Amino acid sequence: MKSFALVVLLMTCQLAAAAQRPNILFIFSDDHAMNAIGAYGGKAAKTPHLDRLAREGMLFRHCLVTNSICGPSRATVLTGKYNHLNGFPDNSSFFDNTQQTYPKLLQKAGYQTCVIGKWHLESDPTGFDHWMVVPGQGQYYNPDFLTAQGKEHIEGYISDVITDESLKWLKTTRDPSKPFMLCYWHKAPHREWSPGPHELGLYDRETIPEPSTLFDDYSGRASPAREQQMSIDKDMTINSDLKMPWLEGDGDEPKFGGRKAWYNRMTDSQRALWDAHYNPIAEAFRKAKPQGKELVRWKYQQYMKDYLSTVAGVDRNIGRVLDYLKETGLDKNTIVVYSADQGFYLGEHGWFDKRWMYEESLHTPLIVRWPGVVKPGTENKNLVSTLDFAETFLEAAGVEQPKDMQGRSLVQLLKGEPVSDWRTAHYYHYYEYPQPHHVAPHFGVRTETGYKLIHYYQSNEWELFDLNKDPSELKSVDSDADYGTIRESLMSQMKELQVQYQDTDPTAPPSKVRKIPGKQGKGKGKGAAQGRLPE
Repeated sequence: MKSFALVVLLMTCQLAAAAQRPNILFIFSDDHAMNAIGAYGGKAAKTPHLDRLAREGMLFRHCLVTNSICGPSRATVLTGKYNHLNGFPDNSSFFDNTQQTYPKLLQKAGYQTCVIGKWHLESDPTGFDHWMVVPGQGQYYNPDFLTAQGKEHIEGYISDVITDESLKWLKTTRDPSKPFMLCYWHKAPHREWSPGPHELGLYDRETIPEPSTLFDDYSGRASPAREQQMSIDKDMTINSDLKMPWLEGDGDEPKFGGRKAWYNRMTDSQRALWDAHYNPIAEAFRKAKPQGKELVRWKYQQYMKDYLSTVAGVDRNIGRVLDYLKETGLDKNTIVVYSADQGFYLGEHGWFDKRWMYEESLHTPLIVRWPGVVKPGTENKNLVSTLDFAETFLEAAGVEQPKDMQGRSLVQLLKGEPVSDWRTAHYYHYYEYPQPHHVAPHFGVRTETGYKLIHYYQSNEWELFDLNKDPSELKSVDSDADYGTIRESLMSQMKELQVQYQDTDPTAPPSKVRKIPGKQGKGKGKGAAQGRLPE
């Protein structure tokens, strides 16, 4: 009888412990630059709900990515490992979904797990009780979704639909007796930055301030900065990227995404709103016929208005989810994490896109609200990384971190406690070349003291930046004798990190790093690799 009572007591204690484990809402956007968030100082950004989240939680100033590109960044987040170990170094890779990930570990520990939105890893999601992901990059209007049961088409705007489905899962599908991990992952604001019906015209009467480096000539850096193909001037398309209606005489319609492909997805009512917004802009543009720097300025304004409007759509929907948590009382025991797969260029250096180890794409937003643990309105300036996310989720859930994960839990930092042995330098490695965007492969180190060393190993060129004196990274001081000692220190730190993270053959081509698709990923939803669009 005593043994039976003991078993009952133990079971009761276990259930009580499970009830205390926090829910985790992981909100992840695609290509969201920090300075497109009000809380990070983005003056033009209309992000009241993310700003509210920052006021109620902790804002990280230096969250750095390990590889600034969509699929590889997601693979690192899931596995807590660099891409040379998780097998997904570039977007032509295939994610081995049989490998260890934090959703699998949380699921095993009793969490109910779900992912809804953008996946972009080619194989089907595993480790989730429920999954619903867009094929490839997905579509902004009337998107398709892949599920374990097959493909589903849903009418509506992508940010709204992802939110609708996430709320549906929270309200009607999940098991309320279990803690949950919901990966609420947005497609927006990825290229081609298409605003939804609610946000069309949001910035019509505004002029977005230009960055000081919009007309950068790249004279102070190694050759890759000049050879890229991601400039607003030369590489941003008028028709597809900037939504101008294609007319006879314009030449062949650009192939990125194919404007006709996504425009024709719209319903008549959606298209009517779209045309009412963009046709007058197109008419004014064709009448003005801007050239040279004036054309760049026009393209910049149109790009930023579209991008920021798309961000506003994400923020509005995040507000819907935050409101639901508060209305139901779930907010009291739910960790809310907001981040993005990497930063993005909003005209800095004349660019759009990401990929570089330069600051704008190396940094990504990270805001965490955890009632009772995180002091509201706090900031953190440690060098943290997307490499640390998996470990953080596991510790918060009371799950032991596997020894082969390479990051470190942020829980102690979230509690506001000092960590004397926290990292003082961050290692980065980008692989994808030559297409798209022709950004040369490179690796390097960035320190908390504001120095950065980058090696473009195909051309054997180096850059060294002193961010304290040159925060815009306009002039490399790699050949400056005054920085000789600093360079030696950076080189030593970089080599130590390569050993620590097991990247001891850093110049190996991605084909030697990438996992080859085998039987993994073949489920009823098969097709996560279908519908891929260029980055």
